[in-house]
Amino acid sequence: MPRIKEGFRGERAIIIPSFIQDDLKQDTLGSELYITDIGYYPHARFHYRKRTEEEAKEFVLIYCVEGEGWVKLENKQETVLPNQFIILPVHKAHSYGSNAGNPWTIYWMHFNGKKASYFSSNFDRPTNISPHADSRIKERLYLFEEIYSSLNRGYSKNYMLYAITSLFHFLGSMKFIGEYRDSNAAGHERKDVVEEVIHYMCENISRKLSLEDLAKTVKLSASYFSNLFYHKTGYSPLRYLTHLRMQEACHYLDFTDMKINQISPLVGYEDPLYFSRLFTKTMRISPSEYRAQKKG
Repeated sequence: MPRIKEGFRGERAIIIPSFIQDDLKQDTLGSELYITDIGYYPHARFHYRKRTEEEAKEFVLIYCVEGEGWVKLENKQETVLPNQFIILPVHKAHSYGSNAGNPWTIYWMHFNGKKASYFSSNFDRPTNISPHADSRIKERLYLFEEIYSSLNRGYSKNYMLYAITSLFHFLGSMKFIGEYRDSNAAGHERKDVVEEVIHYMCENISRKLSLEDLAKTVKLSASYFSNLFYHKTGYSPLRYLTHLRMQEACHYLDFTDMKINQISPLVGYEDPLYFSRLFTKTMRISPSEYRAQKKG
C-alpha cells in the first residue's frame, strides 16, 4: 500500500525555522510553550509517519474531524475517529496513518516547552470531543485558524508570541473541556430544537448531512422536523444549511488566502467546481469575484 508523509490536495502547513525556534526558547513566554510545525491535511489518503524515540522531539497533536486513522504508540495501535484528538508524547517512538478506505481529515501541530507536558498529560489515547449543544467545536477550530494565520504572517516576534497565547487557549479548551463548554454564555440558555439543529449544522459544516441526519439529532421524524424548521426560519433545513456553508465560505474568502479547492471541503463540498457553481447561484457572484470585492 502506498504511504506518503505529505502532499495532499488542499493541504496547508507551516514549519517554523530552527533559528526562530531557538529565539522562542530563550523568550520568557516562548520557553513555556511554542510551536514548531502546524497544518491541516484534508482527506489525507495514504498519510503515514513513523518516528523513533530520537526523532520524537516534540509533542504531536492530531485532531481528526472527518474520516479515520490510526496511531501506534509503544507497540499499541488505536483507531482515531472523527471528533477525536490525541497528543503523542516526546521521546516515545510512534507511527500513525490514515485509513485507506476512509482517509482522515486532520488539524495537527507539533509543540514543546516547559508547559507542554502539562497540557498533554493523559491525552496519549484518542479522546472524544463530541458535538452537542454546547460543544463549541467551531469556535475551537477558529482558534486553530487564528494560530495558523498569525504564524503565516512571517516571523515577526509579536505574531509568534500572539500565536503562543492563542495556543494556551486552544490547548486549554481541550484540557478543561467541561469548563470550556460551561463558560459559553449562550450555552446556559435553553435552546429549542431548531436552535439545537442550527448549532449542530455549524459544528459539522464540513460533513455530509441529510435531512434524516438533522432530524435524528433532536429525535424527530424528518417530515415533522422539516415543517417545524420551515415555520421558524422560513427555509427548509437543507437550504438553511447551504446558506450557513456559503457564509462560512465567505469567512475563508475574506480572511484567508486559501484557494477554492482548499475551501470547498471545509464547507462540505468535495467537488470545488460544484461548490463554485452553488456559491455563484446562492450569492449571485462567483467566489473569485466575491474575494475581489472591497469590503468594510
